[in-house]
Amino acid sequence: MDIIGILSFFGGVALFLFGMHVMGEAIKRETGGSMEQVLHNLTASRFKGLLLGTGVTAVVQSSAATSVIVLGFLNAGIMTLQNAIPVIMGANIGTCATSWILCLNSISGESLWVRLVSPDCFVPLLAAVGMALLLSSKNNNRRRDVAEILIGFSVLMYGMDILSGALRPLTQSASFAEAITLFSNPFIGILIGFGITCATQSSSASIGILQAVSATGAITFSEALPIILGVNIGAEVIVVLSAAGGNKDSKRAAAVAMLYNIIGALIVQVAFLALDALVHPGLSDMRMGYIPVAVTHTLYKILIALMLMPFTKQLIALSRVLIRDGQESSLFQGLDERFLDTPSMAIARCRDLGNRMADLARENLLQALDTLVSYDAKKMEEIVRTEELLDEFEDKLGTYMAKLSGRQMTDADAHELAKFLHCIGDFERIGDHALNVAESAQEIHDKGLRLSEEARRDLSTLIAAVREMLEKTIHAFLTNDTEEAMTVEPLEEVIDQLKITLKNRHITRLQHGDCTTLQGFVFSDLLINLERISDHCSNIAIFVIQSRGDSVDTHDYVLNLKTKRREEYDRMVQQYSEKYVVG
Repeated sequence: MDIIGILSFFGGVALFLFGMHVMGEAIKRETGGSMEQVLHNLTASRFKGLLLGTGVTAVVQSSAATSVIVLGFLNAGIMTLQNAIPVIMGANIGTCATSWILCLNSISGESLWVRLVSPDCFVPLLAAVGMALLLSSKNNNRRRDVAEILIGFSVLMYGMDILSGALRPLTQSASFAEAITLFSNPFIGILIGFGITCATQSSSASIGILQAVSATGAITFSEALPIILGVNIGAEVIVVLSAAGGNKDSKRAAAVAMLYNIIGALIVQVAFLALDALVHPGLSDMRMGYIPVAVTHTLYKILIALMLMPFTKQLIALSRVLIRDGQESSLFQGLDERFLDTPSMAIARCRDLGNRMADLARENLLQALDTLVSYDAKKMEEIVRTEELLDEFEDKLGTYMAKLSGRQMTDADAHELAKFLHCIGDFERIGDHALNVAESAQEIHDKGLRLSEEARRDLSTLIAAVREMLEKTIHAFLTNDTEEAMTVEPLEEVIDQLKITLKNRHITRLQHGDCTTLQGFVFSDLLINLERISDHCSNIAIFVIQSRGDSVDTHDYVLNLKTKRREEYDRMVQQYSEKYVVG
């Protein structure tokens, strides 16, 4: 092979890998949500798990992608190890789809119909359609994804054609024929397959290269089989590396995936050598090509699945011996970076923790308000701990979502991500103000202060309004109820008016000597914190409305509500004013 041939070979491999990457990423974006739903609703049936793993991988064109998603579910605690293993086994079978697609390159003939189904005919057409869709996609994410799938597939097939063309002259090379004889050693063949897969980071690409080499007619079955076995072992290296930072179950799943392929490779290779030595079935010298490699690869995958599926429990037991139990925290394990490549899944994890943060903020404020009525030192300690936890939520969720915001995603996912990014700050601030309220209650208790009867009545009216606003806000956030979210702003205006009224009444009490200066400071602090809590509730409600696709600025929304919907707005303000009256 001359320098031009070498450049063509590596150029073909590069185009093949690039096309597979572009196509796979576009498919994952389009199928992310449904793929998550399918895997998340997995039952305890091992056979169903096997079929699901096969189907999902056939769609996304990557067994590693499916396995890594499963590891993420394990790490997040939303899938059991027993349910995960059959999916990983199925992913091994599903990855065979690419090798069958590449068999299209073996189609040749002079017939018009044969030429029409040949890649030389339809690949340029797909590339042209894909390019037209891409140029006309503008802000249409779905059209852009379809375009990238078509273009990626076209580049993949074109790269394989270049790769095959570069290898074709080797059929006349004596040195190439001599080098091929090294493959007759099963151990060397397995190492070659393992090494190629580690280098390309894709078992599909490795099998594609093997198919291209086999198309020269230089590879026999006995030489191709060990390479296929090595390719499948190498494919699990990505899974093992991905599990390195996970919990014990994700590490055990990765260990099972590697053991599964190593044991399967040993059984199949030993069985073939024994069969060949005893009866010599004629397979050894059979020349391979695109279709024979795809058939061998697929049959091997199905065979080891049938052989080892009944021993799932034993494989899990072996993984438990290798990966011992240990202490680990699971609260934030849902924020697994494996999900970042599939934004819909990452957002689902953010949704779970964001909803948990909302509940924590509500519980903390309600407990803080309770301390004003009946102070409890233990409850105070719990409020402090929860406020620290809310700070941690904001830090970890914010960091994770900042990484996620740079990924391509659907408009719906982008709206929801924006909602969470804005709202977690408000939940954290509600936690801060809840702590301030509890500290005011502690000051009242420790210093033996007693507010006047009128001050207590006024404060209870404001607290009741804030409680209702809090409940409406959290419920609207958790359920994405825009109708309830729209009732929050009128109540916020009533609370603002209440604060002004209560402050004026407080000043009057100070002037008449009904309230001391120290009592006045505590009362004023409570008014400020309760009013600011209502501001944050208002922010959250508005972002709930925005997340449903109404792209509006916060101030524009409030202005629009008070002008275009003035009658409805005034009616709600009047109802709340009559409900929360003082004097």
